[in-house]
Amino acid sequence: MSDWKPTACILCECNCGVEVQLGGDDGRVLERIRGDRAHPSSRGYLCQKAGTLDHYQNHRDRLLSPMRRRPDGSFEPVDWDTAIRDVAARLQAVRDTHGGTTILYYGGGGQGNHLPGGYATTTRGALGIRFRSNALAQEKTGEFWVSHEMFGAHARGDFEHCDVAVFLGKNPWQSHSIPRARAVLKEIARDPDRQMIVIDPVRTETAELADIHLAVRPGTDAWLLAALLGVILEERLADETWLSEHTVGFDAVRPALERVSVADARARCGLDETLVRQAARVMAGADRLALFEDLGVQMNRHSTLVSYLHRLLWLVTGSFGKQGSQVVPTHIRALARGRSARTTPVLGAPIISGLVPCNVIPEEILTDHPDRYRAMIVESANPAHSLADSQKMREALQALEFSVVIDVAMTETAREADYVLPTATQYEKAEATFFTFEVPDNTFHLRHPLLSAPATVLPEAEIHARLAEAMEVMPTELVDELREALRTGGRPAFAHRFQQAATERSDTRWLAPALLYRTLGETLPEGLDSAALLWPLAHQCAREYPDSIRRAGIEGDNAFALGEALFEAILTSPSGFVFTRDDHAASWDRLGTPDGKIHAVIPELLVELNRLHSEAPAPQADAFPFVLAAGERRAFTANTINRNPAWRGRDAEGALRVHPDDLTRLGLDDGGMARLVTRRGAVEVRLEGSDRMQVGQLALPNGLGVDYPQSDGTRRQAGASPNELTAAEDRDPFVGTPWHKSVPARLEAIE
Repeated sequence: MSDWKPTACILCECNCGVEVQLGGDDGRVLERIRGDRAHPSSRGYLCQKAGTLDHYQNHRDRLLSPMRRRPDGSFEPVDWDTAIRDVAARLQAVRDTHGGTTILYYGGGGQGNHLPGGYATTTRGALGIRFRSNALAQEKTGEFWVSHEMFGAHARGDFEHCDVAVFLGKNPWQSHSIPRARAVLKEIARDPDRQMIVIDPVRTETAELADIHLAVRPGTDAWLLAALLGVILEERLADETWLSEHTVGFDAVRPALERVSVADARARCGLDETLVRQAARVMAGADRLALFEDLGVQMNRHSTLVSYLHRLLWLVTGSFGKQGSQVVPTHIRALARGRSARTTPVLGAPIISGLVPCNVIPEEILTDHPDRYRAMIVESANPAHSLADSQKMREALQALEFSVVIDVAMTETAREADYVLPTATQYEKAEATFFTFEVPDNTFHLRHPLLSAPATVLPEAEIHARLAEAMEVMPTELVDELREALRTGGRPAFAHRFQQAATERSDTRWLAPALLYRTLGETLPEGLDSAALLWPLAHQCAREYPDSIRRAGIEGDNAFALGEALFEAILTSPSGFVFTRDDHAASWDRLGTPDGKIHAVIPELLVELNRLHSEAPAPQADAFPFVLAAGERRAFTANTINRNPAWRGRDAEGALRVHPDDLTRLGLDDGGMARLVTRRGAVEVRLEGSDRMQVGQLALPNGLGVDYPQSDGTRRQAGASPNELTAAEDRDPFVGTPWHKSVPARLEAIE
């Protein structure tokens, strides 16, 4: 067995540092896994999911050759030269006939697999691709838009230091998203001077630790938040001095909040008014209040309005820019941006943070509109399984003139493609994540490869460089000049020639990733060639946050030297490192608003807030008396990169959770089978009686419903795929995020 080697878990956004011992006959088995105490963020923390990572690295679904679809629909292996030539030619044919805007790029950063998205910039630029999307567009774009309208920046809560923690549609015990999640939750719960409030229909593991659990009726979170804000204003608990000093436009919002009938709102939510008022007083009385919203509300009715009301709570309590409140962290690369001036070509849907809304993708394809998407590049993603309405997504993929999938496995999406290009796993190449959201110490982690990749697969950086060369857009003379600059003058000379190229050639911006990989990447330590993309990001970070970087102990006499020192720290810190150190008040300097104040008014959402007072409750048809949460986080669910169901320590089939009273009323057995039906489809499910649920509510776990080859070669599906049940048209009217947590459903006995 090998020595312990540092890397990271890839099953949630935290990407906790882990150490691995390799074993097995070939030395490629992730034999033992433990938390990495040298990792500055996770500090040795580990949850039960990380111990299963060998199921990702070593499995029967691994692709080891490019695959081309035959005319009869089956696949045949081809060599890389043929695959690159064919894929480049077919994508160019679509571009030349219909324009690059008819090619959609989907992906560019699965969980912890972020560097590939940067290299795809070259392919997108060569083809004139303007439209892209990924999983963030079915979760976070409402939050992104609201944040940028109000703050011009994206803020996160500081839960390590807060007095009161509020989790809105969020169960960090299972979904994490904050460093050392379970340890932090326990610390808050044990401290008599700290309190926790959970807003969730389900009595989750986090709710059981909470001082106040607001078990809101599914889909009514907007009324609850309006009631909390109404109480704070009615009882004169708002921090009026703070509002006056730091916000603009709150007086235009105030009347809509003062109109709130707390009694009516709490009745819609199914909550006791005394409890609602108690929660509001706790929030208003906190010196350090940190809040976190997540998919329970972001994939639910009124999701964008909820994100707005959530941030108004920050304002009335003065919870921004100080320890234990909401803070704006530094970043190596920003992930969240505001609304673009562009819209999608067919529906005119808004593009936020550069992303096409996921739910509209099939409608942008299944039409005779001349500007429809006609080809797709899918990378490190599985939209045929992960997006709403899988049936419609498969139909859309089949309707494309050409599609190529770049992935490690023959996924559900890959089976619909014309070409599948196999890539190295996340443990066979340099990789990183850009989910860096911490204050005062923010960390970055470039993971070194644990293993060499099989000779028949390529890392994404190599795939995109070869595609650029096949499309004859790589400037070979410039590549030679950059290599010569590195050889004779090192990185200073390289930087000078690179900057010259940027002023001489307009295409350098999108060529940069492939150029860096083919030149700078060749000079980096073994296995780290894909990290070349981080060199310009390190220099940009050094220009943006020089004082923060120096406070973290990284020195440089000038901007270039500081960027070089930061890049060297990235390359030589296999367990990650602190790249910036800040005071929480630095958040005020990072506001992106023109006047440096928080803007309280978003006109469209203010109209929606006023409309909320008279809005009728969501209709509940007799045919669908239940509300299904399609995609619940549990102890052994994550993204679907672990395709082998053996990774799950329990509940391998992903039971449907139902309140015991509902089972009794329907004559169904705990542990038995039933048919779960929605307007879109039906699946057979195992039942689990759970008094954590509300009567009339159902929950199906995320991450199941993929099939896996058995030892005899047959494929078997484990659990139900939630998106066989969801409808693409059930989405937020502002940003298009799906209502996966509020799906009308019914249960039927199976004879």
